[in-house]
Parts: sequence; structure tokens; C-alpha cells
Amino acid sequence: MNKKEEAEILQGFPWVFDNEIAFVKAEHNGKLEQTPLKDCHVKDGTLVEVYTKGGLCLGSGIINRTSKITIRLLTRTPTPEGISFFSTKFFADRIRQALEIRKIYYKDQDSYRLIFSEADFLPGLIVERYCDINGHVYLVVQFLTLGVEVFRKQIIDALYDVVDPFAVYERSDASVRKLEGLEECAGWLGDERDPIIVIKENDVLLQVDLAKGQKTGYFLDQKFNRKAAALFAKDARVLDTFTHTGAFALNMVKGGAKEVIACDISEDACKTVDANIKLNGAEKVMKSRCADVFDLLKEYEQKGETFDVIILDPPAFTKSAKMIEKAYGGYKEINLRAMKILKKGGILITCSCSHFFDAPTFYNMLANAAHDAKRQLQILEKRGAGPDHPVLTGYPKSEYLKCVIARVL
Repeated sequence: MNKKEEAEILQGFPWVFDNEIAFVKAEHNGKLEQTPLKDCHVKDGTLVEVYTKGGLCLGSGIINRTSKITIRLLTRTPTPEGISFFSTKFFADRIRQALEIRKIYYKDQDSYRLIFSEADFLPGLIVERYCDINGHVYLVVQFLTLGVEVFRKQIIDALYDVVDPFAVYERSDASVRKLEGLEECAGWLGDERDPIIVIKENDVLLQVDLAKGQKTGYFLDQKFNRKAAALFAKDARVLDTFTHTGAFALNMVKGGAKEVIACDISEDACKTVDANIKLNGAEKVMKSRCADVFDLLKEYEQKGETFDVIILDPPAFTKSAKMIEKAYGGYKEINLRAMKILKKGGILITCSCSHFFDAPTFYNMLANAAHDAKRQLQILEKRGAGPDHPVLTGYPKSEYLKCVIARVL
């Protein structure tokens, strides 16, 4: 590959882009040929090794010329055994390695992300581990790249060997598969079960729809942030926006809030919130509201309503570097309006889950929003995703979630 990109990979970056490959050396018609990537005869889905110009092996992975990310490294060493190196045992060892570190932070009855793609050294693979209130373990899996699709059987066999789940549901229905030349697919892998389960998080009961819930059914990454938010709930009037399943809001109820309003634009989400309110016997304290958050914040400001705590946990406003400026405006608007309707000394819990909208940009936005709202912002905590979403050195995309707890004066 080209020399200027070698340093990044040596520091931990796990991808090789198509324009970084100087040439491909492969056997063709019984001869060893050296050709440009576009002219090579290597089929997509073939195991290849990546080398520096000086001859140092950077690792191996599956080639996919359909994708701009041509190779995602599965190893950092040569694989002289070839494709057979990636056996069920290889994947079981990687899964076991991920499981061992999570057991330090999570109990058997907890739900958490078991495999976080590149950050757990299995690029393109997501595995969520859900434990329902009956003790049954469900896995939700996503095969997002050709690099793991090739090893689908070995990975599924390894998951059964290591985890022994009650059921496995596939949610490979993400649009990113199209960029890999793969069709979207979803469904049970093995025995079919009821896809709607109930889990317990921070002593809160939550209904999760494995088949139709957003992405993999539920956002497990905010568990500890929800618990931290609940410290500010006592006797508070709380507004939880972009609530999804109502998880932040229900943690606030558990923390002793006197009134909680959970808002989402999705009618299906609000139905789930209502079900979760009933599950937790929170009808007297909490209610859902189906509305556009931008409009709702304006409405509360016009009516002069105020809150003690406001939670902003929006979906990613940008999924590309080109859209950062537009996203900045969206993040700034909701934060500015939230600050205006917070009581003096009120608590703002505000998040961004877009890795493109990095931490310096996020904090700059908060400072500008506070200035325009004529409020002072005192940041109490800077938080991120839970330890089931580790950050891989040299791969900034794995550090995607920002969660700030701040006092607004």
C-alpha cells in the first residue's frame, strides 16, 4: 500500500481504502502478476495480506472492491494457513476475549453490546446480548460487511459455543450493506421466539422489540449515563426528548422525579413508551407526548413553561463530514431552546451520537448556544458510551458518543 497511510495502520487504524493500494500481487494463469487494483483478477471475498512498500506485513483481511473500504483488517499478522486460519475457534477466541472484559462491568442478568465491530477486532460485526427478566439470553447480530459475511457460519457457530443463547435474531437490515454489495436481511437464526422481550436496566423494566426496534432494538450504550442522570431527578420536573423507549425518562422516575414528560416524533416509539410506563407503574408521574422536538421546545418557550431537568438525546444529525455545518445548526437550536426553558440552576443532559460531530465541535456548539441563550453553562461531567463500547486506539470512529451533564445558570 501507499507509504503515507502506513503509519495510521501501524497506530491501529483497521481500514485500507481503495486509493491507498499501490498494487495487487496475485497469481493469474499460473503466473505471479503485479497489477493496479482495478485490473487485478482477485475475486471479492478472497483473503489477502497487506504489506508496506518496505515489505512489512500490516495484516490480513477480506478484499471487497465494491466498497471504498477495500480491506478491513482481521489480523495484524500474516496468515500462511490461508482462509482456514479463520475457523470457528478463531472467532470463538475473539468473542470470548470480548466477553471476559464485559463480565467485569456487567452481571449475567444485564444486557450489553458483546461485539462492537472494529473496536473488538471483528470489523463489520455487531452483537447485542439481551437478557430478559426470565433469564433467557437473546443475541441480536448484524453482519455489515463482506469481511464477516464470508465467515457467517463460523461466527454463528462460535456465538453458540461461547454464549449458548436462547435465541439469535439477525438485523442485517442496515443500508450500509448495500455499499458492500450485499442485500439487507433479517430474521431468526434457528428457533423462532417472540421478538418482544422485557429487560431490566438500572432496576427499570423496558420492553424491547428485537425485530422492529431501531437498529438492534435498543440503545444499550447510554445505560450508565441514564443512571448518572437520575442523580438529579429528586422532586424535579423533567423533559426527556427523542425518548425512543423512554429509558432516560424512566430512570428519572426511578430517581424520584415529580413529573416526567417523554417526547418522540414516532407514534410507534410513543406506544412503546406507554407500555414501559405501565410496566413500571409510573402512570402518575410520567406521560408520553408524540411531537416534533424542535416544535415542542418552541411551544414550551412561548408558553413560559420551565423544567428542572432537560434531556437531549437526538439521533445522529450528520452521518457524513459534508453535513457537519447543517448538523451544527440543529444541535445548537435544540440546546439553545432547552437552556432558555431551564430554571436557573437547572440540569441539561445533552448528547450527540455522531462520530463526525466530534467532541471539540460539540463543546464549541454548547458554548455558542449558551451565549445566545444568555445563560452560563457549568459542565459537571463529560461522559461517553459504556465500557461495552470500547474505543480502539487509532480508530476515532469508535469514540462516537458525547454525553454532557451541565448546570445552566
